Amino acid sequence: MMSDERDQPAPPCDEAGEPQPASVASETAAADLAAVATPADGVGAAPASAEIEDLRRERDDLRDTLLRRRAEFENFRRRTDRERQGWNAEAEAALVKELVPTLDNLEQALKAGADETSLRDGLQLIQRELLATLARLGLAVHDPVGQPFDPLTDQALLHEEVPEAAEGTVVETLRKGYLFKERLLRPAMVKVAKAHSTPESEA
Repeated sequence: MMSDERDQPAPPCDEAGEPQPASVASETAAADLAAVATPADGVGAAPASAEIEDLRRERDDLRDTLLRRRAEFENFRRRTDRERQGWNAEAEAALVKELVPTLDNLEQALKAGADETSLRDGLQLIQRELLATLARLGLAVHDPVGQPFDPLTDQALLHEEVPEAAEGTVVETLRKGYLFKERLLRPAMVKVAKAHSTPESEA
């Protein structure tokens, strides 16, 4: 028994040398460990604060950059819209200006009060002038008479036997078609020759 008591470590004591209770001893040991694990006041705090401040400045810079880019894009979009509207207005004005002389000639023909022949001649002159004006702008008349039927540019309304025409040939244009700068605006309505019937087929 005596040897066992000597082998046991002495309980911790306070500053006066008096033994401390077990609960107080454990709290003291935990405090000592915390003191070892926790750096001293001010050590490591300054670098962390500086890093946070750098991140805040970077965030503010990125936000300012984003706002500037957004404002620049909005200004660019509005400027582009204004320029496009201006171009459209100029193109429309140029077209109207080209057609004004034709309107003048039509007005003069209607005021003349001439006979039927003179009126017809005047209208034909106006038609030629109008077609010439539209041709300068890129309009082309599509009249496929005598050509093979093309479903891309022609619309067949009638199929008839025509002795002197091969099958599939456009023999009459019922309404002319138009292209604008090689783009189809309206197909031509046509009559197309069909295969000739034979006496055997008629029987």
